Amino acid sequence: MKRNKLVAPVVKWVGGKRQILDQITKYVPKAFSTYFEPFLGGGAVLFELQPRKAVVNDISNELINIYQVIQNSVDELIEDLKKHQNEEDYFYEIRRQDRDRIKYEKLSPVERASRIIYLNKTCYNGLFRVNKAGEFNTPFGNYKKPNIVNESTLRAVNLYFNKANITFTCQDFEYALKGARKGAFVYLDPPYDPVSDTASFTGYDKGGFDRYEQIRLKKACDKLNNKGVKFLLSNSATDFIKDLYHNYRIEVIQAKRAINSKADRRGVINEVLVMNYE
Repeated sequence: MKRNKLVAPVVKWVGGKRQILDQITKYVPKAFSTYFEPFLGGGAVLFELQPRKAVVNDISNELINIYQVIQNSVDELIEDLKKHQNEEDYFYEIRRQDRDRIKYEKLSPVERASRIIYLNKTCYNGLFRVNKAGEFNTPFGNYKKPNIVNESTLRAVNLYFNKANITFTCQDFEYALKGARKGAFVYLDPPYDPVSDTASFTGYDKGGFDRYEQIRLKKACDKLNNKGVKFLLSNSATDFIKDLYHNYRIEVIQAKRAINSKADRRGVINEVLVMNYE
């Protein structure tokens, strides 16, 4: 399938891979059957590779809803996005919608997708974050001209989603990987192991991802390896992660931290790419 350069992430997501795509893609196998990505996030790698067949997953139902709406109702989504205003009072009015769950559940999938895209484009630093109750809690960004209605990208992604064979799921990563068979390729981009006691960010979902989850993910990678499925995993270059995956090939790369609420904590950091092939 011919690659469309207009296909790109529609939301900014914590841990997004746009700035290191060239470092990631050079390690992607040249040929594979089905592409799996159990921690989809902003989808930068998916949109770069544009595989013909893919099973993609994220634990955030709001995020998966966005992708399903783009696939099935892009015209309605674009029209709904046009109603939003780049004003502080309006921003907080829209942000408050998920505080009343009864009313929020009455929003259509298009309205929910439009809300999240709008908040993502206008909130501070594009930081999608929810509290323990699952409520969006990032403040207003006060940007002059945010690109709320990126119609060309939305339509390009819609076209890709409908030309390719894409399956969206919203479940635990282990379940999302159950269909992977020999010949498939899995890219894993989990919430990163924190580089310090204060560096952890798991606020994209009310659940969280601690070291127990990292160990559980490593066991899932072992299962993929035993089935002959090639996997490539991104994570922070902590001693814990390097020790956890010491039996696999590890490449250390440098990445620029794109999202952080504190400017002095943005900069170049080491990350690892772990893979079970040469």
